[in-house]
Amino acid sequence: MEKKAAKKWILTAILIAAVIILIANAFKIVPTGYTGVRVRFGQVSSESIPSGIALKIPFIENIRLVNNKQQDVTIDGQIWSETNERTALYYEGINITYRINPSRSSWLVANVSDYEHTLLTSSFVASAVKTAAKQYNSIDATNRGIIEPAISQALQASVDEKYGEDTITIIKVVVNNADYEDSYNEVIAEQQAAQIRYQTQQIENQRAIEQAEAQATVTRTSAQAEADAMIISAEAEAEANAIREESLTPNIIRYETISRWDGRLPMIQSGDENGVIPMIDMSGMYEETSTPAPAPTEAPEEG
Repeated sequence: MEKKAAKKWILTAILIAAVIILIANAFKIVPTGYTGVRVRFGQVSSESIPSGIALKIPFIENIRLVNNKQQDVTIDGQIWSETNERTALYYEGINITYRINPSRSSWLVANVSDYEHTLLTSSFVASAVKTAAKQYNSIDATNRGIIEPAISQALQASVDEKYGEDTITIIKVVVNNADYEDSYNEVIAEQQAAQIRYQTQQIENQRAIEQAEAQATVTRTSAQAEADAMIISAEAEAEANAIREESLTPNIIRYETISRWDGRLPMIQSGDENGVIPMIDMSGMYEETSTPAPAPTEAPEEG
């Protein structure tokens, strides 16, 4: 009896354990930021499972988790490329932040083997980097503010072409270092110095133009002021002459003539238009009148 009871307890324990195992395998918790993909005998379901508790058939179905959070992948080593001027340069320490679209999780599991490690390989990223670098000159190709968005755009285009649109979103690309071969660094330095000199000269030229325009404005203003003053003076003089002309009457003219006469006759007189009276110099008359008369001679005494 004791043996039968022991066997009964063993069978009961086994059944309880089996039930627990079955129940445990009938549920799958999908964490926040993940989607579940149902796989049954190797066949991937086309529908993704949202976060939460998901039911499955124990030992028949499996639910794989796909990370839909932002993820980072870093490409170590140098990626060599060239600019549109055929200048060789390299990029290193490229970090890519991306995210898998939840609605495309099932497609990735079904079509991309080991997608966790093969989505963005070094060769795949290098191709996008080279495409971006060839768009720019030697200066812009090392400008992080320009080249990083360009690499991100080129990488997004490559991802869309390979995996389909809205499968993977490239959020940002960070380039830790970009440089040229030593033989090109001097060329770049000279180009940058030339650019600075050009910009400085442009500023100086603009400043000279502004100064010349300001001086010309002052000159024009001064000339206009002088012209206006001359016009005002001429108008005032003309007005005064007009007043004088209106105020001169024959009586005033005779009065002025008489009051200014010194009592002497004119030195030279001319004849009429027909020349009847010749020119006579009358200056001698004043000399004669001004010469004293000789003293009278005394008569001789009679004897």
